[in-house]
Amino acid sequence: MAGRVALVTGGSGGIGRAVSQALATCGARVVSADISIKDSVETAPGIEYVALDVTTRSDVRRCVDDIIRRYERLDILVNVAGVVSTGSAEQIQEEEWDRVIDINLKGTFLCCQAVMAHMRSQGFGRIVNLGSVIGKNGGNPRPWLDPREQDRASNVAYGVSKAGVHIMTAFLAKELANSGVTVNAVAPGPVASAMTTNFPQSLKDLIPVGRMGAADEVASAVVFLASPHTAFITGETLDVNGGIWCD
Repeated sequence: MAGRVALVTGGSGGIGRAVSQALATCGARVVSADISIKDSVETAPGIEYVALDVTTRSDVRRCVDDIIRRYERLDILVNVAGVVSTGSAEQIQEEEWDRVIDINLKGTFLCCQAVMAHMRSQGFGRIVNLGSVIGKNGGNPRPWLDPREQDRASNVAYGVSKAGVHIMTAFLAKELANSGVTVNAVAPGPVASAMTTNFPQSLKDLIPVGRMGAADEVASAVVFLASPHTAFITGETLDVNGGIWCD
């Protein structure tokens, strides 16, 4: 990926950091963006850190335009920025629903929309969105067995936001298919991170490979789909879930 320029949103999180580092290791120049740049983020060769609010169209456009102005290209967009939400559908508040949809779904769309014209004009682009197994399987918890599982695992707002990312990926893939631009998604299962520290052991025990995933494993799938060698793969949602859901 030498000479390629990549934008990774949600770059301060576990998966975002792993994706940024993996792309940089492959030779890409990486702009790692997040709502705030954490002091704990370590600098790394080939990676720069910028602030970005993905829910604000003007901020997204500013970030994308600045990258293109400075580097004269933007080849790869990886939409990692997202938040988790837990609890039952009966108890979720409207404000929480809006927060999750705004960041996970609207934010992903705004970033995709901002790069489409540029990638189309340069005749090359790779967009990789982060979906989730929760957007496919109706949720991991089994409240009919143990209601406490629902209190500590992703809820309907999160699932709806990620299902939206999956179908958005398919729509955009078709719109850009004849432009040299591919649009794919990666749908992780439970991944060990700061967002999943309270994930119930009873649900961990259901993962066929016997453990939670690692951020580096998700990053490897992203790098594959961002590769210049995957021009014939578009509209795909690639499962990385240890066998917890197969389709």
